[in-house]
Amino acid sequence: MAKVEVLCCGQVPFRNNPKTMMTQPSKIPHVLSVAGSDSGAGAGIQADLKACASRHVYCSTVITAVTAQNTVGVQGVHILHEHFVAQQLNSVLSDMHVDVVKTGMLPSLGIVKVLCQNLRKFPVKALVVDPVMISTSGDVLAGSSVLAGFREELLPMADIVTPNLKEASVLLGDVPLKSVSDMRAAAKLIHDLGPRNVLVKGGDLPNSLDAIDVFFNGEEFYELCSSRVNTRNTHGTGCTLASCIAAELAKGSSMLSAVKTAKQFIKAALDYSKDLVIGNGAQGPFDHFLALKNVNQSAYRQNRFNPDTLLLYAVTDSTMNRKWGRSIAEAVKAAVEGGATIVQLREKDIETRDFLDVAKVCLKICRSHRVPLLINDRIDVTLACDADGVHIGQSDMPASLARTLLGPEKIIGVSCKTPEQAEQAWVDGADYIGCGGVYPTNTKANRTIGLDGLKDVCQVSKLPVVAIGGIGLSNARAIMEIGVPNLKGVAVVSALFDRECVLTETKNLLAVIS
Repeated sequence: MAKVEVLCCGQVPFRNNPKTMMTQPSKIPHVLSVAGSDSGAGAGIQADLKACASRHVYCSTVITAVTAQNTVGVQGVHILHEHFVAQQLNSVLSDMHVDVVKTGMLPSLGIVKVLCQNLRKFPVKALVVDPVMISTSGDVLAGSSVLAGFREELLPMADIVTPNLKEASVLLGDVPLKSVSDMRAAAKLIHDLGPRNVLVKGGDLPNSLDAIDVFFNGEEFYELCSSRVNTRNTHGTGCTLASCIAAELAKGSSMLSAVKTAKQFIKAALDYSKDLVIGNGAQGPFDHFLALKNVNQSAYRQNRFNPDTLLLYAVTDSTMNRKWGRSIAEAVKAAVEGGATIVQLREKDIETRDFLDVAKVCLKICRSHRVPLLINDRIDVTLACDADGVHIGQSDMPASLARTLLGPEKIIGVSCKTPEQAEQAWVDGADYIGCGGVYPTNTKANRTIGLDGLKDVCQVSKLPVVAIGGIGLSNARAIMEIGVPNLKGVAVVSALFDRECVLTETKNLLAVIS
């Protein structure tokens, strides 16, 4: 029997490799949207362009139809000839190195067929199919003749298909879907049609206090839940969700991570835009660019989490720095110049104003080296200095609340000793876990878990793991060789900062673990 897991979404992956971005040519992730044009710009091609832009991905377009629509509904549809759609497809796919194709409105069987022909001629990394047949306002956008093309040709090529309840029902021959159990059954039946993954969206599920989507990968079911946002501005949510999934896949995310990131983005955008007034109808658009308006921008913003940045995780200690006569900023500068891939400011005996001033200086240093800076425990300092994220312990606020306060773009790490804690961190929306202490340490008098405990947590955790506690040159290699793929690095305090030369010690440790 397939496993069911209930998740509250809040993860945002982070893919920039701080060691290679400046030295290797950068290929921009590229999504091609094949969809209809929405004159009201709430859905269709226009929503796809905005969604990809908000996720920092290039988006090219192939237009299948031009619609006359607004917040009231669809007043007219002009379907483009399949030969011209084929010409657009060939133009983009033959030249522009597309990573992911996302489909929206495919209004004729001929268009479905020319799309499939071009995808066979120009293979891409992933195909995201949003089976747009009925608009949010209830207007029919694709006739029954398209269904055969979906079932026989397009769905077997799809890496994920994202129907809402009405579309899932149509794909299955008008089967009624009224419960989460019905959604799971529908996901299984649609998966049998050929797509590798299925996301049945439950935004219209009656009598549900939460917005629940069901994700099925052929083996496991996941129920992705988020609180509903009370707003009329929901036009284009389906297009945007599928485009966000496509964007995250183009950036290299796993399928489940891409889906969770997209769902979190939709919730954040709806919440930000809930009082927006555009048009007089019942279905208003929402604002895709909340991050540009709701977040203090800096010259360099890291907005996705790359697990590889956990490789050499430097945790500061003011007592050690005072012992060696250096400032926190000097210690951080030496660590990142020596190769630290991520830095956490853990300063327990410093006034808030002073901590904030130090954090701002350290943030400037880290961003000049493209290294994320996290703040230990202090969400207020994280927000005030616009750090890249926060690391919290089991006695701090839950990661789910931290995610609510920080939003979808910040990194959240959680300290864990047990598989149960690791599982909860994932459910709560953390990006990684810090597991330990592995060995005894001078900085904390905590119970140690050893290599066996570390391995147990890693094997259960669905998040990347960084090991912490008593780690240095003598034992770091043994930790990195325990044989679990999601162990991404080691976090160290004394091994770097209780030494005369932080730069040298960082280089030496990096050489051992690399």
